[in-house]
Amino acid sequence: MKKLFAFLVVLGMFLTSANADDLLKTVQNRGVLKAGVKYDFPPFGFINAKGQVVGFDIDLVKYIANKLGVKPEFTQVTSKTRIAMVQSGTVDIAAASMTHKVKRDLPIDFTISYFFDGQSLLIPANSSVKSYKDLSGKRVAVIQGATSGDNLKRVNPNVKLVYLQEYPQDVMALRRGKVVAVSTDYTWCMAQAKASHGKLKVVGGTFSSEPYGMGIRENQSNFRDAVNFALQDAVSDGTYAKLYKKWFEVEPNKLPEVWPK
Repeated sequence: MKKLFAFLVVLGMFLTSANADDLLKTVQNRGVLKAGVKYDFPPFGFINAKGQVVGFDIDLVKYIANKLGVKPEFTQVTSKTRIAMVQSGTVDIAAASMTHKVKRDLPIDFTISYFFDGQSLLIPANSSVKSYKDLSGKRVAVIQGATSGDNLKRVNPNVKLVYLQEYPQDVMALRRGKVVAVSTDYTWCMAQAKASHGKLKVVGGTFSSEPYGMGIRENQSNFRDAVNFALQDAVSDGTYAKLYKKWFEVEPNKLPEVWPK
């Protein structure tokens, strides 16, 4: 009898804890969705001239928050900190140009893929580099916590990687001749080339697949479903295409999946 009573007590504690840890309810009761976003990765997340955090990821989070009936609150994350900040509960969701990979799905969960990119090279306009094949023995800047270093080593094991913490540091290293290239996602590289007024260019096409997902804590299926449904609603009602064209100036060549009703 005592054993049965002890079991029921433990079971009750477990069920209470599980119910209390329903992230969707927590967010809705709080009235705020705490989102981790990048402040240095245009056009996904960056600080504009008015000191506001803006970008494609930011607008999608605003849409999701509205669907959940709450307000968004933005916190800066980096490639190195975003997973840890999701795990710790510092943020409810990381919308931070994060490629959904198997090894990343071990510590956290992911939404459906909401953007599709590939890795490329940003180089000075007068550089003779044409692809990753020309980088053997040369220094290339990549970001700590991103997949770009591993991806580049996979296609050219002889490259010399220089790991930096933030994207502006990559660009500065490139401009000062400390590295011959920066390697990361094509869309960011193109944004930097455009902003350089002809001083930088993108070469080599893409040599990896980078499907972006939003990161959330593990075992929060109600919250993950709600975010997934919001992302799919954005596709269905045209908001996704509208935001895509706003930030990338072209129509999307691939849309996030939409599940049958």
